[in-house]
Amino acid sequence: MQTTSDKTASSKTLIDLETRFWQSMVDQDTDTALTMLSEPSLMVSSHGAMKFDHAAYRKMAEQGSMVVKSFELKDVEVVFANDSTAIVTYSVRQSVAPRDGGKMGSGQSTEQEMNDSSTWIRKGRDWQCVMHTETAVEAAPAKH
Repeated sequence: MQTTSDKTASSKTLIDLETRFWQSMVDQDTDTALTMLSEPSLMVSSHGAMKFDHAAYRKMAEQGSMVVKSFELKDVEVVFANDSTAIVTYSVRQSVAPRDGGKMGSGQSTEQEMNDSSTWIRKGRDWQCVMHTETAVEAAPAKH
């Protein structure tokens, strides 16, 4: 059983890993992302629910129509289901742009506000992301 100080250290590790994963998308560093992904992994987004392996993630990351240009994580929370499973939730402001002919996106960026969650499992001494969800934040209706 983890002590409070162990959980605090593990929480920091998981937040650092989540940030590192996002940075790997900005840097177009698929190999770094793959070291943090369990195989297979799951994702739920506006594109639906999907199960993917490392090869499928590489294809999404390197050939997808959009690229992440920047991000800012806010309100990050970590909850441990047990010593080897943790859920990280947060809000993220991300800037995405169309991929430009296989090069990093040089088109007009679009800002998006999302609420995300990631489920991480401990494999040996390492943590790996096994599931990620993202939901667009609805714009507040205009007041009349």
